Amino acid sequence: MSITLYITIITVAVSILAMYNEELMDKLIFHPHTVANHREWYRFISSGFIHADFMHLAFNMFSFYMFGDYVEQFFRNLFGESGKLIYILLYISALVVCLIPTYYQHKKQYYYKSLGASGAVSAVVFAGIFLMPTMQIGFFIVPPIIPGFIFGPIYLGLTAYLSKKGQGGINHSAHLWGSLYGIAYLIICSNVIGHFDVVSSFIEQIRMYMGNLLSH
Repeated sequence: MSITLYITIITVAVSILAMYNEELMDKLIFHPHTVANHREWYRFISSGFIHADFMHLAFNMFSFYMFGDYVEQFFRNLFGESGKLIYILLYISALVVCLIPTYYQHKKQYYYKSLGASGAVSAVVFAGIFLMPTMQIGFFIVPPIIPGFIFGPIYLGLTAYLSKKGQGGINHSAHLWGSLYGIAYLIICSNVIGHFDVVSSFIEQIRMYMGNLLSH
């Protein structure tokens, strides 16, 4: 099985267990105040394996699976056997990085909590978009008719706005920083380890797409 499928299965299993076990949910959830005062740093990662409800879980895992297989295969092709580890590190490190701004913003707020794999999923999704910028993507009720290089900035702009607004009970900050981290991780690893200029590939795909579009 792929790493993506393993992560999906583990996340689904832990999430369902936590939904029916309040003590387990409290132990795994990201609670900045507890992290700051009791040094329970593991919550940066454990909170990514639990979800508020089945809809939250299904949306995250569907998005992850749709893009994860492609990103994982790209890493395997570019990095060989090391690609598996580099892909796992992308996901796990994204869980941590996406919550760092949340931690500093809310570590003195006792009642603030956050959970879900959205930050890491956003990292994988945006790595996939950067690799396939012309792939057609939908946005909620909009069918998949928007190319990724247009969808990406719209999503990031909306997420940044919602994060600044700070309403709705959703950690938009994690989505935003996870997305940006996924792109940065992809660019650095591809260039430094794989010696592949993923930025030039991104630009060239958009150039060809626009050329074909204008020729019609």
